[in-house]
Amino acid sequence: MKVAVLDYGIGNLFSIKHSLQKIGLNVEVTSSIKGYEYDGIVLPGVGNFKAGAKSLGPLREDIIRLTGSGVPLLGICLGMQLLFEESQESNGGGLALLRGKIIRLPKDVKTPHMGWNNLHIIADNEILDGIDERDYFYFVHSYYARPVDRSVIVAETEYGIRFASVVAEGNIYGTQFHPEKSGRSGCRILRNFMMIMKR
Repeated sequence: MKVAVLDYGIGNLFSIKHSLQKIGLNVEVTSSIKGYEYDGIVLPGVGNFKAGAKSLGPLREDIIRLTGSGVPLLGICLGMQLLFEESQESNGGGLALLRGKIIRLPKDVKTPHMGWNNLHIIADNEILDGIDERDYFYFVHSYYARPVDRSVIVAETEYGIRFASVVAEGNIYGTQFHPEKSGRSGCRILRNFMMIMKR
């Protein structure tokens, strides 16, 4: 199984590459997927939405092409936010694979939301197979996704408000937390994505 980890200049790719290799995937960190075929795509990222959207520009059409053909995609942290249409953080359009906007966390909570938190699972989905609400995951973010259609929300997390922390629609998946930094529970999420790739 071959997975592309997209390198668009946003974030440290070593941790996610190592975690995916550890579960047995053939990982290619790449800044171009034109003309290539993969069993899955991982879109990582940390930082500013506008910078991420701009840097992602050359990859945009190929991401849409591959996901449109059924290739599973997992967006992580900023990568999840870039699955949506736009952000309060700055100008710049996301991939619009999911409808919705990225919103700033409430002013009465400390930002970024950084550290361990759990999930309130609200829908059955294979990306969370073997995960329950006693499992904790590592978050670092100041913004969250507000989908137009709540049916894409698989799990929520509470930090001042309840926000979407896992989303899924068809072959598109996203986690606001970092599975590659979340120990055994995060590894289970990545294994679940690998199983989705194998379908």
